[in-house]
Amino acid sequence: MKENIQKEVKKKYGSIAAASGSCCGSAKSGCCGSVPSAEELSASVGYSAADLTVIPEGANLGLGCGNPVALASLRPGETVLDLGSGGGIDCFLAARRVGPEGRVIGVDMTEEMIRLARENAEKSGLKNVEFRQGEIENLPLEDNSVDAVISNCVINLSPDKERVFREVYRVLKPGGRLMVSDIVLDGELSQRVRESTAAYTGCIGGALPRQEYLAAMTKAGFSEVEIVAESGVPVDLWADFPEEAASLSRQEIMAALAAIASIKVSARK
Repeated sequence: MKENIQKEVKKKYGSIAAASGSCCGSAKSGCCGSVPSAEELSASVGYSAADLTVIPEGANLGLGCGNPVALASLRPGETVLDLGSGGGIDCFLAARRVGPEGRVIGVDMTEEMIRLARENAEKSGLKNVEFRQGEIENLPLEDNSVDAVISNCVINLSPDKERVFREVYRVLKPGGRLMVSDIVLDGELSQRVRESTAAYTGCIGGALPRQEYLAAMTKAGFSEVEIVAESGVPVDLWADFPEEAASLSRQEIMAALAAIASIKVSARK
């Protein structure tokens, strides 16, 4: 089951990365009918116009459910890890916060995303960003090596979220902190939605109930676990994706979206 989920997640996000340079890739706008642009999606979850201006073209794929960098209080000289870094949007924003004396590491399990992010890093001119291929359940980092971990709508895609939080705890330095934007359940999902591959890869089917998600962080050893902000999801934007509509009716998608929330959670080691 775990291997199948990871395979499907890799397949979907690999195709998104590969399509990023085409008309209907997530990073383009205005040529794909009702599909919202990456800029619209990112603005709807907390990215400012200034944020979207300073990142290299191709870094914003419109895949987030928040802006963890805006809430992470990153400081010059810190080492930051981004879980599921995608095209690199949060890494590039974090790199500007920590400055040239700091360091940002993006980890993603999808080869196509790593390739895209490295191309974007070349465009950015930033020398304090690197991208590593790996699973967030098995992070390619040493113990006690980073000051802060950020993640944006990625942990919900893991079939073993408790292990992810244990890994984050392992790589954080004592006193280090976690700031994550993610999707949680505040209601029930239908069986069809729970069993839908599209709903899982679309950040819905794998979401944990809110209290279970927070409890997994505490179980991993984190203290000061706190929801610092939350919102509903941008229903009108999310519900129009054709890959979801191919297996679920719009009515089913709308009902599922009404059962979830986007939360921004901070915690400390």
